[in-house]
Amino acid sequence: MQHEENNEIVKSELLVITGLSGAGKSVVIQSLEDLGYFCVDNLPPILLPKFVELMEQGNPSLQKVAIGIDLRGREFFKYLVREIDAVQSRKNVIVDVLFVDAETEKLISRYKETRRKHPLQEQGDLTLVAAINEERNLLAEVRSLANYTLDTTKLTPKALRKRVYENFNKENKSTFTINVTSFGFKHGIQIDADLVFDVRFLPNPFYVEELRPLTGMDEEVYKYVMKWKETNTFYEKLLDLLLFMIPGYKKEGKSQLVIAIGCTGGQHRSVALAQRLAEELKQTYDYNIYVHHRDAHIESGE
Repeated sequence: MQHEENNEIVKSELLVITGLSGAGKSVVIQSLEDLGYFCVDNLPPILLPKFVELMEQGNPSLQKVAIGIDLRGREFFKYLVREIDAVQSRKNVIVDVLFVDAETEKLISRYKETRRKHPLQEQGDLTLVAAINEERNLLAEVRSLANYTLDTTKLTPKALRKRVYENFNKENKSTFTINVTSFGFKHGIQIDADLVFDVRFLPNPFYVEELRPLTGMDEEVYKYVMKWKETNTFYEKLLDLLLFMIPGYKKEGKSQLVIAIGCTGGQHRSVALAQRLAEELKQTYDYNIYVHHRDAHIESGE
């Protein structure tokens, strides 16, 4: 559908949601439904162009549509990339792809909790680990098409719903989102990051006893991290690089950019720098800019 609003052409929006089984696609779809999306789950990929044709006929209820596609329809899944390529060339509908991911260990834990079988285990004798790895291989190409990625490894359902709201509640907002995140390398790298910066070379507040139980969101830690010459030299170079790169990502049609800053435990240095960077980007750009601290709640420190 295409109509005029305030003398501007407004196109219909289609969000294709796919990703690993057990990563949280159902929560994402439910959250989008709460945001006013018309949602369809488990649509065979070969029907995607037909659905886009319906959207182009002008039905107001199909202005914003989210479609979940996964391996439950695996006899058709091999057509997914082809059909996404076909509908992305349509002029009257904006088509984005959201890929929902999680680390293998977390997926195993979730399957054990629910006692459900992985879709690839329903036929054949694959172990759960083998099924997850096979699914990653099958999804590798479509993952490369994604405008958005969501790593749900560390997210509760409530936190995941919040992240969906931040990225897709676009009324009166820019359609480009920057997520600045901090993480700890010892807890695993941020797998949905577009850009990863390692700040483990900076002086570590963990070795200052009174700062150890705090995080980079506390003023004492923030000041400690920022007082060093090497911190400010790094930050200036990082900011200069990002100010050069960000317009290019947006120009190329990327809808979301995830900038991840990692230190040892994700408590101090990465948190302080992520806070500073997010605030500076908010002052520079009129985009949706959020800051998240993946591991700052973990009490083990760095």
